[in-house]
Amino acid sequence: MQLKTLLNHVQKHKGFVYDHAELHEGPRARLVVRIRPDARCRLLCSKCERPAPYYDTPEGIRHFQFVPLWGLLVFFAYTMRRVKCPRCGVKVESVPWAKGKSPTTTTYAWFLAHWSKRMSWEEVARTFHTTWDTVFRAVSLAVQWGLEHRDLTGIRAIGVDEVLWHRGHKYLTVVYQIDAHCRRLLWIGQDRTKECIDGFFDWFGLRARWLRFICSDQHKPYLAVIARRASKAVHVLDRFHIVQRLNKAVDQVRAGEVKQLKRDGYEPVLKRGRWPLLKRPENLTKKQDSKLRDLLKYNLRTVRAYLLKEELQLLWDYSSVTWAAKFLDGWCSKVMRSRIEPMKKLARSFRVHRELLLNWFRAQGEVSAGTAEGLNNKLKVITRRAYGLRTFKATEIALYHALGALPEPPVAHRFF
Repeated sequence: MQLKTLLNHVQKHKGFVYDHAELHEGPRARLVVRIRPDARCRLLCSKCERPAPYYDTPEGIRHFQFVPLWGLLVFFAYTMRRVKCPRCGVKVESVPWAKGKSPTTTTYAWFLAHWSKRMSWEEVARTFHTTWDTVFRAVSLAVQWGLEHRDLTGIRAIGVDEVLWHRGHKYLTVVYQIDAHCRRLLWIGQDRTKECIDGFFDWFGLRARWLRFICSDQHKPYLAVIARRASKAVHVLDRFHIVQRLNKAVDQVRAGEVKQLKRDGYEPVLKRGRWPLLKRPENLTKKQDSKLRDLLKYNLRTVRAYLLKEELQLLWDYSSVTWAAKFLDGWCSKVMRSRIEPMKKLARSFRVHRELLLNWFRAQGEVSAGTAEGLNNKLKVITRRAYGLRTFKATEIALYHALGALPEPPVAHRFF
């Protein structure tokens, strides 16, 4: 079987035929395959993609890198012609294996983009003997094509969250689709201000009318903009964020009481007591369970805060909004009499956002911000793995590529 037969099987180009191939020895052996035009096919303008008459053939051969075969670097060699387009003037002809002035074939770009989902961009560049910039351009091509062709119909539930991006309190606002049938990254904004989340709704447009559920935390700019721009959707303050704030309040009480006991000269009974107080009882190790039993013998503010936190867990067992509201009101009243300031601050916040909390029961468990938090964990892994990403644009491309569930064009043959 000839090499031309193999190439025609994996990558055939209409209007062009493979000519002879040459093997160039060196530190990295290269297989250079010459391509010549089919005289029966018309030339196309590279700008408008319409047929145009031949103008001339400048000197010089261009090389386009293709997918490696048998451990060899593969390049297509072709002498570009120029056309005289009646609409665009004199332009270089359009070729099906590459776009614009790119030195890599489109097939090779998609090949690199696919492997970039499995490995870091630096590892992909090193494995396939190319440069980081080439991999970045390949991923950018895949993201651009995917964003232009993705389907945005049928979005009924979204999750809005903030993610720390760089040191110095630099955040990203991320919006996920959290429908049961599709969970993906929809939009990324730089910062967590009202203007940022307004930018999402400007981009989302009239599709916001069809949203049924929105999950978010209690960040004030998010609450204000969602109430104004998506008032028909059920805005849910999810259980995940409530439990997270409860744990922070208990830990704040514990840290303050540890310092007070030390100042007063008492035994450090709260030492190594953080995780027994914060973890779910069923997830405690034997040692942590023993430590928790010892702590519960003391009449400490930390212990009372822990018991209040565990009592609120009963809220999620309700299915009726009415009874859930009565339980929440009773719990808030009890906390306000506890004289534990971090817990009282939390109770005041729950009273302010009472209806949003109760929306969790109105949603009947159809949506959960836990999905968004799971995607956030993947997002953090991606940003941590991509050490060289210092700009928002590069970070945006990496996250869309990994979490956007973007479509890919149909191809005749896959090399992976």
